[in-house]
Amino acid sequence: MDYVSALLPPAVMAALFIGVIRVIVKTQGGANKAKEDAAVDAAVARAEAAHQAGPAKSDA
Repeated sequence: MDYVSALLPPAVMAALFIGVIRVIVKTQGGANKAKEDAAVDAAVARAEAAHQAGPAKSDA
């Protein structure tokens, strides 16, 4: 029975890892893809606007 207790943790971790990969693959694209892309585009636009505005002066 020692071999069962030795193999159980790796088997459980492998099953959980496969589950995580399946969730990641299933959530790619689909109905939320346009909404997620819009959120990323907005974040990039905010970062570029902040970068173009110039660094804040810190020697006051």
